[in-house]
Amino acid sequence: MKITAILKRALCLLLFLPAGCTGVPDGLQVVEDFSLESYLGTWYEIARIDNSFEKNFEEVSATYRLDDDGSVRVENRGFDTERQQWKSVNGRAKFAGPVERGALKVSFFGPFYASYNVLALDHEGYRWALVSGHDRDLLWILARHPVMEPELLEELKAKAAAMGFDASRIRKVSQTGVPAGTK
Repeated sequence: MKITAILKRALCLLLFLPAGCTGVPDGLQVVEDFSLESYLGTWYEIARIDNSFEKNFEEVSATYRLDDDGSVRVENRGFDTERQQWKSVNGRAKFAGPVERGALKVSFFGPFYASYNVLALDHEGYRWALVSGHDRDLLWILARHPVMEPELLEELKAKAAAMGFDASRIRKVSQTGVPAGTK
């Protein structure tokens, strides 16, 4: 009887755990007038708040492609400096609300989704984006090119700090400038 109760609690926790990884950080808003068509393609990770799933990764890029069912195919690619090899992982992204808002959810592991919140964006040319997870421990500064002007990077770090992210934790990601998929 006691084991059954423990198993039921564990099952409930597993069912509700993924819900804890979605949403927008408290007090923040995602961009409006988001265009998925303009966002598709390859983005380079310029800087990030380090996280466990990208530990020791440099040269990180993400490529987004539209699937027939309306979802977005995601390929994240990076160089594992510890193992000295390229790695990639494929996933799916879907909108977490209206398609004109920059709130998506992405899954790399079956039915488990995490937030992908576009908090700031170059609406004119879709050249850079400031993206977070469900809380202020996940942040990425992305760009269409592997190199970003230092002044723009500092501006985006300041923007992140104004949103409550710890700017001292944002670190530059090594990018050689070689386009994704050519290495």
